[in-house]
Amino acid sequence: MKNLIILFLILLTFSCKTQKQEVKPKEKNYANITATVLEKAVLASGKLIRVASFPSKNIVPRPVDVWLPENYSSEKKYAVLYMHDGQNLFDATTTWNKQEWMIDEVASKLMKEGIARDFIVVGIHNIPKIRWQDLYPEKAMNFLSKDDKDAIYSEAKKNNFNIDLKGDEYLKFMVEELKPYIDNTYSVHSNKENTFVAGSSMGGLMSMYAVAEYPTTFAGAACFSTHWVGGTPKENNSLPAAIFSYLENNLPAAESHKMYFDYGNKTLDAFYPKYAPKVDSIFKKGGYDALNFQNLFFEGTDHSELSWQKRLDFPLTFLLKK
Repeated sequence: MKNLIILFLILLTFSCKTQKQEVKPKEKNYANITATVLEKAVLASGKLIRVASFPSKNIVPRPVDVWLPENYSSEKKYAVLYMHDGQNLFDATTTWNKQEWMIDEVASKLMKEGIARDFIVVGIHNIPKIRWQDLYPEKAMNFLSKDDKDAIYSEAKKNNFNIDLKGDEYLKFMVEELKPYIDNTYSVHSNKENTFVAGSSMGGLMSMYAVAEYPTTFAGAACFSTHWVGGTPKENNSLPAAIFSYLENNLPAAESHKMYFDYGNKTLDAFYPKYAPKVDSIFKKGGYDALNFQNLFFEGTDHSELSWQKRLDFPLTFLLKK
């Protein structure tokens, strides 16, 4: 009986440890950041680790998830894919719409088949109330005329909408706060050639913006259903032209970057097809070709995780080909 009690206590202790397994960074500079393995996450494979509130001097702190593939080993080096809207990536049982990207399923398959190089995924959660402010390409506002800018701010004020853009601060968070932590905590390549960014809708805009603003940090981006509209779709919208003008003036060098875009034609995606020729023109004029640029149309697809998960293998293969 005594032996059984001792065995029970040992098992209980082990169980408690596995439920709150912590991941420690290599450097003391990050000792205040606690990362915990999410034992109850519903995954196809691999392991999900969360920093419940990543500290930042630039943006509102929020959760950050790190997905490590099956058989992750410190003896190897991994590329890194940073993704926006991190709470929608891995586990449909916890998302607002019960949909997910299925990034763990697709990534695992591509790595096992030897199609993609080994990589981890870093998912930055959004904060719904300020998602637009965080993910809008801030410097694109500089390409609006004074009259257009005044009209936008006037309309926002009338509708009690706060235009306090944080896109530049969001990127500072990614590059100056989050990336150094990832580089010092996990066994990853820290160079540009193995660092990528991806997102959908506003996250597509921000992924494009990340490479344009930090071309020596990111080698490429996957921009799903990119919200070229910029805000609420409407007639006489000045935001798309401003975003395109920004892009034309800040296009990442074609010889050292890969850029993937796509779009459907249902629900919100119905507003995107008309912008495809302009996107193609900008990148073609910038020296891009089929080897480093894609802008794919998926007939009948809508603006949802269910649509993006079905074509996720395209950009992962394009960007992370072994």
